[in-house]
Amino acid sequence: MNEATTFRQASDGFLRRARQIKADQWSAATPCTEWNVRALVNHVAGEYLWVTEMMAGRTVADVGDRLDGDLLGEEPLEVLINAQREAVAAVEEPGGLGRTVHLSFGDVPAAEYAKQMTIDSVIHSWDLARATDGDDRLDPDLVELCYAELEKSAEDWRSGGAFGPAMAPSDESTQAKLLALSGR
Repeated sequence: MNEATTFRQASDGFLRRARQIKADQWSAATPCTEWNVRALVNHVAGEYLWVTEMMAGRTVADVGDRLDGDLLGEEPLEVLINAQREAVAAVEEPGGLGRTVHLSFGDVPAAEYAKQMTIDSVIHSWDLARATDGDDRLDPDLVELCYAELEKSAEDWRSGGAFGPAMAPSDESTQAKLLALSGR
């Protein structure tokens, strides 16, 4: 699988779970202790909007503060759906993964950025499922891919504040190991 395919699958998985959010669950706590369900969905929608901007060659300075704060407005699910659709289209654009994206910490290959966003979508799919009593079984192929990537880079994610301390896995499954590595 290439990075565009895995990003689509991972973001589809998050979207599938988001479509199941009930009206009374938007304020529910998530495993990300600083976010409730709405804040988590806002974060992921924001990440998808950033994907579109970064894949278009824009810099963080170009975007400025346009993607700060509440992005969801009165129609949170609709905003998420549109953001995901645009991000997938940007990643799947012919030649897109061969570009360089300009992130806050430096330039990286777009394919690497797509991997990072795949990991973000997979981990947050679990967070959302746990917060909404949804199906928290993640796609096994995506779990394998994400775990292989995080074994190499979890400390970078942790030092950037994206993950808490690693935990002991709840069992020997790759999903449990992935979640534990991400501080869950």
